[in-house]
Amino acid sequence: MKIALAQLNYHVGNFESNTAKIIDHIKKARGNGADLVVFSELCICGYPSRDFLEFSEFIELCESSAQKIAAECKDIACIIGLPTPNHRPEGKELNNSAYFIEGGKVKAIANKALLPNYDIFDEYRYFEPATEFNCIEFKGHRIALTICEDLWNTIENPLYITRPMDILIQQQPDVMINIAASPFAYNHDEERIAILSDNAKRYHLPLLYVNHVGAQTELIFDGGSLVFDNTGKLIDELPYFEEQVAYYELDKNSNITFNHQSTLKAERQSDIEQIHQGIILGIRDYFYKSGFKQAILGLSGGIDSAVVCALAVEALGPKNVMAVLLPSRFSSDHSIKDAEDLVKNLGCLHETIAIKDITEAFETTLKPQFKDLPFNIAEENIQSRSRAVLLMAMCNKFGYILLNTSNKSEAAVGYGTLYGDMCGGISVIGDVYKTQVFELARHINREREIIPENSIIKPPSAELRPDQKDTDSLPEYDILDKIIAEYVEHRCSSAEIIKMGYDEKTVRRVIRLVNLAEHKRYQTPPILRVSPKAFGMGRRMPIVGKYLS
Repeated sequence: MKIALAQLNYHVGNFESNTAKIIDHIKKARGNGADLVVFSELCICGYPSRDFLEFSEFIELCESSAQKIAAECKDIACIIGLPTPNHRPEGKELNNSAYFIEGGKVKAIANKALLPNYDIFDEYRYFEPATEFNCIEFKGHRIALTICEDLWNTIENPLYITRPMDILIQQQPDVMINIAASPFAYNHDEERIAILSDNAKRYHLPLLYVNHVGAQTELIFDGGSLVFDNTGKLIDELPYFEEQVAYYELDKNSNITFNHQSTLKAERQSDIEQIHQGIILGIRDYFYKSGFKQAILGLSGGIDSAVVCALAVEALGPKNVMAVLLPSRFSSDHSIKDAEDLVKNLGCLHETIAIKDITEAFETTLKPQFKDLPFNIAEENIQSRSRAVLLMAMCNKFGYILLNTSNKSEAAVGYGTLYGDMCGGISVIGDVYKTQVFELARHINREREIIPENSIIKPPSAELRPDQKDTDSLPEYDILDKIIAEYVEHRCSSAEIIKMGYDEKTVRRVIRLVNLAEHKRYQTPPILRVSPKAFGMGRRMPIVGKYLS
């Protein structure tokens, strides 16, 4: 039996595009002699569809799309993912399903049993877990078909009380197929391989796994579809962050061979390489799927905006990126020159708009209210908000989308101006720590100097007052980032972090800042998720909570 794995980029709710793409790849697979082509979880509607799933018409469109696809499967079979009505009176209204289509008809349906309800996942909000499992007979083979999380209950501390494969294995399948929508995090590829390899080893069966690729707002799907033999050995791994179709032969003894050049690599990509590729895909898909083409950002000459500008140019092309220099009376000459050198290196569009007169007009207007109080954060934030007003005006006039340039360290402790430098349509590096931003800059410069060296080596500063440095307000970033990671990503308490050897006063101050900044993060743009725990939909904290404050 010849099996094709189709690792494709879908668009949530774009039934016409998704259906056409699936049908096109069915035709190509048929032309290449495939007996079965496998698509990923909820490929018909895209993942995550969120509350679109609560619209009956949305579910009806999923089914009508599936029937159009079935009509193309006269002499080839396919597996597709879609939400389907739960016809039992008990439980949620929907199932997360996989259709096995053969001979123009749906011959079998597998429903997902293990519904993740943690971090960014919210599947139990919509779906009823399956309780019945049956293998599928096709071409002399018995297929154990599961959906994503159904194979993730093999760790030492299981999240669920059942394993679908424990039931399916009793029916003596000779191959496992798993369709997935597994989002990207820079450490997730190794975890994914370990979990799936354990399944192949546990059940002594070969395993074919196909994943989504592409970004859906803040979630990035990295592809990396996998194939294992019945010993758990990884025998093939599809490319990351790009579409790919691969073909495999399953013989009568359940041995798998592939009919293409393997992309399996001896060394895994570094975290920074993965973050770089993930963000490029995230920017590109955010614009393409939103129907926008051009981005704008404020360019300060600092490392954060320089990295975002370079990433945007790589993702969208230099003619689709407008970098606006917005110097104030506190902007240093070298920062302006660094920004000018960057746009020269990138070849992107740029403008310079000085904000000195604008901020002085605000200060003059507010003089009766401010009286003779000394210059403080109020005047600093007027500068940041003036820049935001100008950038958003250009968005309205020319149809740009504003890129937010705040990093994860700043977002964590609230080191940014609400309605100022924290505004934007999408946050590009909001899940990248400041220390990682430096690594990202070096990676971008790996072949030639794109980001000026001075932007990388100079002490970080918001330049909102004379001689300002980030370290005036924050601990050094190499300490700050580690404390934030322990609290946010590893969910350690202040007491636990202090026991690790960090200064108690610093730990308590950082955690207090993180908690106090929650109201700011509720009002910021979606953040492209690249870590195991990003700010946004995967971290839900109360704004007025007292714990650890």
